[in-house]
Amino acid sequence: MNRLRYSARGALALVLPLLMLTACGKAATTAKPAPVETVATVNGKSLSKSEFDLYVANLARQSQREIPEEQKGVLLDQFINMHLAADAAEKAGIAKQQKVADQLALAHLNVVVDAGLQKYLEDNPVTEAELKPEYDAQVAALPREYHARHILVEDQASADAITKSLQGGADFAKLAEQKSKDSSGKTGGDLGWFTLDTMVKPFADAVIALQPGQMTESPVQSQFGWHIIKLEESRTPAAPAFEEAKDRVKMLVQRKHLQAYLEGLRKTAKVEKTGEKAPAAAPPEKKN
Repeated sequence: MNRLRYSARGALALVLPLLMLTACGKAATTAKPAPVETVATVNGKSLSKSEFDLYVANLARQSQREIPEEQKGVLLDQFINMHLAADAAEKAGIAKQQKVADQLALAHLNVVVDAGLQKYLEDNPVTEAELKPEYDAQVAALPREYHARHILVEDQASADAITKSLQGGADFAKLAEQKSKDSSGKTGGDLGWFTLDTMVKPFADAVIALQPGQMTESPVQSQFGWHIIKLEESRTPAAPAFEEAKDRVKMLVQRKHLQAYLEGLRKTAKVEKTGEKAPAAAPPEKKN
């Protein structure tokens, strides 16, 4: 039987401008910003080391391994080739094509949004006081787990006949091996441990109505066929210790922070969806 089972982090570099004032006689002058460190110059355009370092870091993250120093020369050549190809595309007007312009705009949006949300989390960090209540709420919400067997057949007549045999004392596991069309029949209809949300609704509704050791009095129909179900046992799932789950709980709280932040932005914004019809005005009330 089929079951229904149900942060993106970007690198954030903050560059803080340093205003260095030096006294020279009676006047103070602002020093020029330090020159940007480069890795190459291509047709007169300097390629910054920070951009190349980010390129290497992204490749390392994608490959999930550190990039050896001896390979960085090859990557630098690739980086230079990318800039050459990009310059050629710009000269050919590729960037002005609508599809390319949209992709560039979307990439810009993703980078800025990611950096902005990371900055928001840095400015509004999760406190220790928020973690334990969230952990307790998540533990309390853990769904109960069930261990059941079932026999799945095509038609109600067959299901009724099997039910009658089981009520007469036949062995459930043996009949599942002989009669069930589900793959679980090979193991006596054993479905192992599951939560109700992973099962189709008619099956889940039948299971929750049973006590351990009980079987459905009449077959249950779903889109897969007809089920005879026996509940073996149920349990409250064991939750991981707070310290073990702390990092995951922190991520949940961070998501809630971001959700509240975005909802706040939405409330103060004027949003008009193009093409959506305004709600129809209510008809005037009739005067008696």
